[in-house]
Amino acid sequence: MSEAITALEPQALWGHFADLNAVPRPSKHEERVIQFMVDFGKSLDLPVQVDEVGNVIIKKPATPGMENRQTVVLQSHLDMVHQQNAGTGFDFATEGIRMRVDGDWVKAEGTTLGADNGIGVAAIMTILASKDIPHPAIEALFTIDEETGMTGAQGLKGGLLEGSILLNLDTEDDDELTIGCAGGIDVSVRGRYQVEACPAGMIGLDLAVKGLTGGHSGMDIHKGRGNANKLMNRLLLGLVQDFGARISRIDGGGLRNAIPRESHALVALPNETFAEAQNWLDQQQEVLSAEYQTTDPDLTVARTMVDVPMSLLAKDFQSQLLRAIYACPSGIYRLSPDIPGLVQTSNNLARVLVADGQYEVLCLTRSSVDSEKLDLAATIESAFVLIGAEVEMNGDYPGWTPKPHAPIIETMATLYRELFGEEPKVAACHAGLECGILGTNYPGMDMISFGPNIRGAHSPDEKVQVSSVQKFWRYLLETLARVPEK
Repeated sequence: MSEAITALEPQALWGHFADLNAVPRPSKHEERVIQFMVDFGKSLDLPVQVDEVGNVIIKKPATPGMENRQTVVLQSHLDMVHQQNAGTGFDFATEGIRMRVDGDWVKAEGTTLGADNGIGVAAIMTILASKDIPHPAIEALFTIDEETGMTGAQGLKGGLLEGSILLNLDTEDDDELTIGCAGGIDVSVRGRYQVEACPAGMIGLDLAVKGLTGGHSGMDIHKGRGNANKLMNRLLLGLVQDFGARISRIDGGGLRNAIPRESHALVALPNETFAEAQNWLDQQQEVLSAEYQTTDPDLTVARTMVDVPMSLLAKDFQSQLLRAIYACPSGIYRLSPDIPGLVQTSNNLARVLVADGQYEVLCLTRSSVDSEKLDLAATIESAFVLIGAEVEMNGDYPGWTPKPHAPIIETMATLYRELFGEEPKVAACHAGLECGILGTNYPGMDMISFGPNIRGAHSPDEKVQVSSVQKFWRYLLETLARVPEK
């Protein structure tokens, strides 16, 4: 344990962080850190419970004079991402994280630091161990496996917690108060089609849409960036309708949570329309470049003459498929009526693969309102069922609907202004957090997420700002002192 780390203020918090970082704790292998937390709670003579999936709950009664305040759930996750630079030679299975102080930042030596979410865990440990910090009754909830599936949050049953307020200590900007997030569901479309031989008098063309910016399909969906699958489909339908093109293959996009940057298609064009089609594609390059000059300045419509493909989609079916993809929503579906600028519901048309008599279309549909998420998924399903596709929906996880006027949110926003002389960023995000899942079995619990400045999480560049931890700690303590009465 580095003396430089434990000398930082607040010393108790940094000491607990160092103790925690001495324990290997990769996602899905949290046995040692679970036992560490159990031993910690028992050492304080506090009630400790491990639920059936491995979440640890430690309860502490209110300090004198705070018994009439609402019970608060303090929540952070125990697991951390294990990544190291090439050549570091670190054994995550046996070694504790090697930490160092670099100016106003704490870093690790060539590995992830585990500040995500170790600082939150350490803060809760400090409150549990304290003898002089005023606080209401505390239920400390340490979840497992947040980083690779949120299975701890999903497995937490109702009835284990009594708190009416949950403070999630897992936000990575110290001026943000997160009050909502999106849930998601995977929509998977699959089917088969008849192939036909390529007729005589055709020219083969390899067509590509590439150079798009892409990005995270949740956090970047509002930026209006081009979706390569949608743009390719737009070009293909034009080629089919106006120039008699026939499609042999489409291959676009990849991961569901990434806005597609590239799409490729193999098509055949009649000799007599080939030159005209080439001119049209030149025009479309200019049109799309103008439409997306701000968001996707490197967008390119590229094509190369190739051998004529041997097999093609049946003529009637190719039009049906292109129209179904055209009908599939992609991008923002609805903005929040309660929080200005927040994307409430969206869909990412992430993957289109058409080849060898089979097709696949994969989407990730997100929303902070579960009913609207399912409605949008049903919209997508309807477009493809009409062409005979099989549609599956899985991987469903709930959103966290913002309650901007909840008393704890108003209390914390007011407190932030008083302590720091500026407005906090009270916002929701269009990505997933544990709060949405936890709220499934605890629907009456008001939740808010906050934390210190952490940069480079999930990478060996991860670091946490010392002065920001001090700011976060002060804010947390003042929040506990002002929890509303029951």
